[in-house]
Amino acid sequence: MHVNDERVERRRLIPGDRIEFGVSNSYQLIFTQEESDLTRLLDQFEAPAKPGGANLAKLKAVVEVARALETSLSTDDVLAAVVDAALTVTGTERGFLLLRGGQGLEVRVARDRHGAALPSSELRVPRSLIQRALDRRRELLSMNFDPNSGEMETDRSVAFLELRSVVCVPLVRLRTALGDDTGGASANETVGLLYMDSRVGSADLSAGNRELLQTLALEASTILENARLLEQERRRRRLEEELTIAREIQIGLLPRNLPVTGWFRIAACTIPSHQVGGDYYDLRRVAEDVWTVVVADVSGKGVSSALLASLLQGAFLFATEGPLAMEDTMARVNHFLNERTGGEKYATIFYCSLDRNGLLRWCNAGHCAPILVTRDGVLKPLGPTGTPAGLLDFASFEVEQHQLMPGDQVAIFTDGVSEAQNVNGEYFETRRIRDVLRRNAGSGCVATHQALMAALQEFTEDTEQADDITCVVLEYREPA
Repeated sequence: MHVNDERVERRRLIPGDRIEFGVSNSYQLIFTQEESDLTRLLDQFEAPAKPGGANLAKLKAVVEVARALETSLSTDDVLAAVVDAALTVTGTERGFLLLRGGQGLEVRVARDRHGAALPSSELRVPRSLIQRALDRRRELLSMNFDPNSGEMETDRSVAFLELRSVVCVPLVRLRTALGDDTGGASANETVGLLYMDSRVGSADLSAGNRELLQTLALEASTILENARLLEQERRRRRLEEELTIAREIQIGLLPRNLPVTGWFRIAACTIPSHQVGGDYYDLRRVAEDVWTVVVADVSGKGVSSALLASLLQGAFLFATEGPLAMEDTMARVNHFLNERTGGEKYATIFYCSLDRNGLLRWCNAGHCAPILVTRDGVLKPLGPTGTPAGLLDFASFEVEQHQLMPGDQVAIFTDGVSEAQNVNGEYFETRRIRDVLRRNAGSGCVATHQALMAALQEFTEDTEQADDITCVVLEYREPA
């Protein structure tokens, strides 16, 4: 290799360096980094009358592809440059870049040898002929036709169009094109093909031209794959933005001001496993001396569960507007959920009320048992009193009650807490929850909640969780 007429093995290039390969009648490359330099270089590629002119024209076409790759923001513009280069290399008259679509092969780019766009209807060659070339072979396929031949129906069609030469270059998926497999490509390995034809003689498919065509086909495959990945990334980002908005809306539906003074106090949080989740909690002061709390866990994960959780929250707000008994409220919510989902989705729900005198009343619709913690550290599970809401159209829910004493707490959590896993795949389990609650008995709901979440964080060590995590700790204090 020679750089500026000097034989070298390695050299750092600077703009303007001339590169030659030590072979007579070969190409000379000029290294440049500026678009203006590239433009001036292309302007020098006029078609001279001497025998090397055709090679310069081919080189110019390839450089045009490189320039389009560097400067164009349009995938179609770059693909058009690829088709133009392929026409120049082969000497054919028309070129079409076809891609697989839902209805078979679809024309993406159509050009003539002068660089003008053609309507896709100009491709009148039977698609069965093109499809055959695409399905059977990966390597370049060239067909020259005798207009007087009547051997095949497709040949008669081609003869009717007065075609003398057809060249098909399948566009192989990038990961396959770069592999070691050199056999025929299956249908799912190709994304389309580059088709060229001519009415005035055979295509020039010398060894060098075949290599150039295959390089152009690989370039087109790369462009298409990059465009696909870019669109995939754009969709992913749009989805992330939409999920972020949904998460903000979901957070906005949670109670904003939790009471931390007075006879009723509460601390709570919910952490979705995805950006939005199917857990939710809510509380309402339904009377001067009565608070209600609901914690729900909708089956499944992600957007569908989050939407259903929001619907469920609205259903509870509506159902608790009137003077309904707790069991009637649960029955109404159950019917609403079953009617909307046909029994295909359900929710476990813990719904309770606490009055100024410390009377705790609750319904447990299949929810993991909350734990009542007395100020002396005695633990009592509040087990199920009915089936998960939404499974059955008509279900009954019993109401149980317990008299709380000042300093007593109730920890309500979803199974995302007890089933949280560490790096070794071990579960946090209810026993660890009980240990934390026992150690923090009488310390106040805020301190207990913080201790429980800290223990969970220490156990999981930021391991990604498969389920939403919701934890609520309510506390009864002596009324003033």
